Amino acid sequence: MIEQEKEKKMINDSRRGFLKSAAIGSALVVGAEMSPIAAAFADEIPKVTYTGGYKAGTAVQELELLDLVEIEQRAAKVIPKGGFGYIAGGAGDEWTLRENRAAFERKQITPRVLTGKGAVDLRAEILGISIASPIIVCPMGGQGLAHVTAEAGMAMGAAAGNTIMALSTVSTLSMEQVAAAAGGPKWFQLYLQTDDGVNRDLLRRAKAAGYKAIVLTVDSTATGNREADARNNFTFPLPFGNLVGKGSGGNIHALNASFAQKIDAKAIEFVLTESGLPVIVKGISSPDDALLAIRAGASAIQISNHGGRQLDGSPATFTVLPAVAKAVDRKVPIILDSGIRRGQDVFKALASGADIVGLGRPAYYGLALGGWKGVHSVLKFLNRELSMVMQLAGAQTVEDIKRTNLA
Repeated sequence: MIEQEKEKKMINDSRRGFLKSAAIGSALVVGAEMSPIAAAFADEIPKVTYTGGYKAGTAVQELELLDLVEIEQRAAKVIPKGGFGYIAGGAGDEWTLRENRAAFERKQITPRVLTGKGAVDLRAEILGISIASPIIVCPMGGQGLAHVTAEAGMAMGAAAGNTIMALSTVSTLSMEQVAAAAGGPKWFQLYLQTDDGVNRDLLRRAKAAGYKAIVLTVDSTATGNREADARNNFTFPLPFGNLVGKGSGGNIHALNASFAQKIDAKAIEFVLTESGLPVIVKGISSPDDALLAIRAGASAIQISNHGGRQLDGSPATFTVLPAVAKAVDRKVPIILDSGIRRGQDVFKALASGADIVGLGRPAYYGLALGGWKGVHSVLKFLNRELSMVMQLAGAQTVEDIKRTNLA
């Protein structure tokens, strides 16, 4: 009874005041996998409407996980082929996609077993926000491709895991709908548009909706050659909720054409001025770019190669991390994404200069397989694995990890 009351309170908190719209129904298909308490609140979860016969996941359930690698193939059975290719695929020959994983294998953690340190403490903080662990959820577009609850489900899972969710400009649901669907801290990711009026509107809406920072993505002035999309003749079966009425619809080609093809330090200053929020510059691989961003007013740097989806042949984020961290010299926090699948990866990233890591595709797959509960399951699993690694490596806190030397 006590556990049911706790679950009821958590669901109430995470769904407070959800904004319904004409495009989003109020009923979610409820199956046997949902708990009675979750089912009682199902009318508050949005259900997106697809075109062309597209059918994404509907289950809301906790997941049994052995690792966050095999979850991809499980998700492939739930997400339609075109959508899965869009999510899982990389650019070109996908060398960078593979290298993001392989780079972690070239560094080792030396166990420390006589430190006398006890139970670990995963808690972390970034830009004044306290979170359960140094793991946040990256911005990822079109989450309705994975599950009928789309970004509302992702936001609920992140809130249940007491961490930050970053919402993409090209989300299925609007930023206002996602903000109202779940509690917990959120950042808004901006793909800078050619029309400054659109940019200004997006930034002001994000601040009004309660987003705590802007993640300015700077590595998307052109779109990588994602061959899976061409092979699958993929078109989005859903609109982009933040850009309705701006000529984008669900047409990814029209959307890409609207992205700014030139981004410099002035863009960072523009975002700062128009939003009045901290700006995280995402898509950094070069120490010089990191320093340019900081001089322009960036509050944090996100080392990212878009999960291997942009410039194939570019180095893994973990490979460039030490050089960027040395240049940044703790002036601002560093977030690293792309390739995180293991607690060991998180540990190695923090030991090499990152302050926080961003989780991408595994959270997407968790959403596909189990809705918000699936996302929460993925976060819990990665936190458990990180906790185990820390215990065996002799690191009691996140700060201890940062003082660790890798072999």
